[in-house]
Amino acid sequence: MMKWLALSGLAITSTAYAVGQATDAFAPEQSTGTEHKSLVTSKHWMVNAANPHASEVGAQIMREGGNAIDAMVSMQLMLGLVEPQSSGIGGGAFMVYWDAKKQKLTSFDGRETAPLDAKPSLFLDEKGEPLKFYDAVVGGRSVGTPGVVKLLWETHQRYGKLPWEKLIEPIAKVAENGFKISPRLAQLIAGDQEKLSRYPDTRRYFFNADGSPKTEGTLLKNPEYAATLKAIAKGGADAFYQGKIAQDIVEHVQTAKGNPGVLSQKDFDTYQVKQREPVCTGYESYDICGMGPPTSGGMTVGQIVAMTQYFDLPKWGPNDARSWQVIADASRLAFADRDQYIADEDYVPVPKEGLLNRDYLKQRAELIQPGKALTKVEPGKPEWQQAQVRSPDESIELPCTSHFNIIDRDGNVVSMTTSVENVFGSRLMVHGFILNNELTDFSFRTQVDGKPVANRVEPGKRPRSSMSPMIILHDKKPYMAIGSPGGSRIIGYVAESLVAHLAWGMDIQQAVSLPHILNRFGQMEIEKGTSAEKWVPQFEAQGYEVKVQDLNSGLHAIRVTDHGLEGAADPRREGISIGE
Repeated sequence: MMKWLALSGLAITSTAYAVGQATDAFAPEQSTGTEHKSLVTSKHWMVNAANPHASEVGAQIMREGGNAIDAMVSMQLMLGLVEPQSSGIGGGAFMVYWDAKKQKLTSFDGRETAPLDAKPSLFLDEKGEPLKFYDAVVGGRSVGTPGVVKLLWETHQRYGKLPWEKLIEPIAKVAENGFKISPRLAQLIAGDQEKLSRYPDTRRYFFNADGSPKTEGTLLKNPEYAATLKAIAKGGADAFYQGKIAQDIVEHVQTAKGNPGVLSQKDFDTYQVKQREPVCTGYESYDICGMGPPTSGGMTVGQIVAMTQYFDLPKWGPNDARSWQVIADASRLAFADRDQYIADEDYVPVPKEGLLNRDYLKQRAELIQPGKALTKVEPGKPEWQQAQVRSPDESIELPCTSHFNIIDRDGNVVSMTTSVENVFGSRLMVHGFILNNELTDFSFRTQVDGKPVANRVEPGKRPRSSMSPMIILHDKKPYMAIGSPGGSRIIGYVAESLVAHLAWGMDIQQAVSLPHILNRFGQMEIEKGTSAEKWVPQFEAQGYEVKVQDLNSGLHAIRVTDHGLEGAADPRREGISIGE
């Protein structure tokens, strides 16, 4: 196991693609400072997550006879302890699930909700102008009703195999005994020192008595989180949503110095996990399936990948600029649709069938001109029974979040993306866990030029997301589970990896290790420190504005093969795959 846990800081390396068409000009590689990861294989089951502790507790549950849902509960609770900057019980999650017994794909929405007392002016200043992003984030104003605990509880009650208490016990022990701060967590504590030290509970947990940030290797104990977990182990979801835990969350939110919020007990009383029908898009002989609204991930990933099939990407390969330009402009077209149409469909109609219609996607693909960047990108006009005049959204999603996958012995599959939104969420900490800032995923403006924004703040509404937990089907059976953190870049990370595997024949480790080239809103984003930088002149010649920067995905994938399972973990993070 130690080979997985040592961060080696390797220099750039390259590997040949499985189909033999790659060259050193553009091969899967590690960015400078990342850990080398290899494809992991197993016969019976597999788990992977962004932190080794989470993968290990998932593996422990599987060895003790648990199923995918059991492992999901333990892995999420462990991530909330060892990776508090990304997810936890103070946040929300989306899960796509394959029920092997029923041979059916479904999905569960544990997204946070806006407080019932929220007003349209929640993120506007006294002049009616949008607040600066971090003025809105830090404090109670940005906190939505957490959904994770109810998602864990309700899906376990329905599908779980091992006793609920047994799944929580190992995490409570780690919280009591302590864990060593990982390199990534230490870096993020130091980088967020000013915001993270504003509130007493958070400052006391992440910083030393002299105010200095706790460093890599420091033993971090969290007895308050252990006590919270023990309460949830004994009382289930009610222990979180009723009683002292909920009361203290409400108090912290409403009294947050400088930026109070309006969350109240009635939001906890009325919160519901929603089971939703997944959205699927055809690509060759595969079905690209994911979570529907209120996340845009499943639909937007599906649109991007589906549009690429109208071009000869398998022949062009990853070493032809036309391939990347097609992916880039497909992404821009899909993002234009996303910003215009996608929001919480419990509040606004969403033209799901129209946006994923094959003829519509073909028409959108026909706008792409290989070798030349699109000069104008606008939302399309899909078929829509409830057409409305709307303005595009302008919400900001900054990258954090976590993703993990599980396939158990019986063939049940979990693909779950989980988040507190920004790094360390609202920076408020209660009972040993971080509270989310997911409400800043709403558009701060409710209307533009008199036309409403679909993703505007409304009481009880779920903010739009880019989280993209996906399960790919082949012949109506699970073929792959995949997802990533990364704010709105999640969509591009997942779409790029799917193209790399399905069109270019890379194995899934090569696909998730591939240098990133993204385009959401017109600017071509190139991953710094990788061979992708050599494409800058060519992309500029095609007409793109280009920016070279760190693109820290956290892709994880598990593939079903004829011989068992394959697992891949993103070399840019600390995660591992474990299977037997």
